[in-house]
Amino acid sequence: MTHTPRTHSRLTRWATAPLLLTLALLAACAAKPNPPPEPGSAVANWTERQQAALVNAHLLPADSAYETHYLQWQDDSRHRLVQAKLYLPPASSASQPAPLVVFSHGIGGSREGYSYLGKNWAAQGFASLHVQHEGSDNRLWSGNPLALVARMQDAAQEGEALNRVHDLRFALDQVLANADVSPRLDADHILAAGHSYGANTVLLASGAAVQRGAGPVQLRDPRLKAAVIISAPPFHGEAEPQNIVKAIRIPTLHITATGDDIRIPGYLSSHEDRVRLYEQTGSHQKTLVVYRDGSHSMFTDRLNTGGLELNQKVKVATLALTLAFFNDVLAGQPTRVAAWPDRHADLLARFEPGNGQNKQ
Repeated sequence: MTHTPRTHSRLTRWATAPLLLTLALLAACAAKPNPPPEPGSAVANWTERQQAALVNAHLLPADSAYETHYLQWQDDSRHRLVQAKLYLPPASSASQPAPLVVFSHGIGGSREGYSYLGKNWAAQGFASLHVQHEGSDNRLWSGNPLALVARMQDAAQEGEALNRVHDLRFALDQVLANADVSPRLDADHILAAGHSYGANTVLLASGAAVQRGAGPVQLRDPRLKAAVIISAPPFHGEAEPQNIVKAIRIPTLHITATGDDIRIPGYLSSHEDRVRLYEQTGSHQKTLVVYRDGSHSMFTDRLNTGGLELNQKVKVATLALTLAFFNDVLAGQPTRVAAWPDRHADLLARFEPGNGQNKQ
């Protein structure tokens, strides 16, 4: 069935969907292990190729430097399956729990993606929970290719935008209730990160609010202490987009590149849109990094986009940047991020540290 393309994403049903907004109605269910992709499947083959390429590029740590746990839960209140992949530091324990990063993928992605971040974060002491959003995940690539744009546009509509935020909260609820792994997680130090559509998801979970007839609609998860926003699209179709992110108060790190363009019909945007979101964000502790050139998808596990050499350099730099940001947040002192450009100045078009002073 071919869907009629839509040109704008609006969260128009929020004011009339109290059931979805009542987080207390999310059904608590037992966490259970979930096996990795079936060997020989399209997902497994794609993942294996990506991992081999990342290993050859020396972008992944040794297998012994992290643990991998596949998880899935059923949220009965939304009739929605929530899958996740958890990377754990091997040294984490009840006596030394690891800070937790919850990650939201972009449109058409999955829990298998962004492994160069998740695995390296775990190798450096940060657990990373990669949540899969079933309404906008890699299943979009299946079906009639002529209807792909329509499927992607449908996935960007309000219902899925709302569900993605609930996915993050639900996954956090469940993993923190999981007796096998929760003792090894520091529930007092939870951070969030997301790319593209996932960056919008994280913005909403961090306190971004949209206006509806009854007033502002808030989906903030108070457990989140800071957020990494990579290549965030604008909030298409909103009457006053400049007001949406001004309610965010937690520290934020915004990452983009001058070649960071989204070309989905109806959802076109450029890196200038991502810079405006940074400028409009209300946090007093916010940092902007703009790389030179590149592409929108170079922040994923893909190596063949944005230029092979630049792609790998940006991945290395972004990993170092996010770790510096995480450690600064935990320490309460933004010293590591301030020093980060000294090692990566040749990649940068613009850098504004946490105090908003432009250094490039």
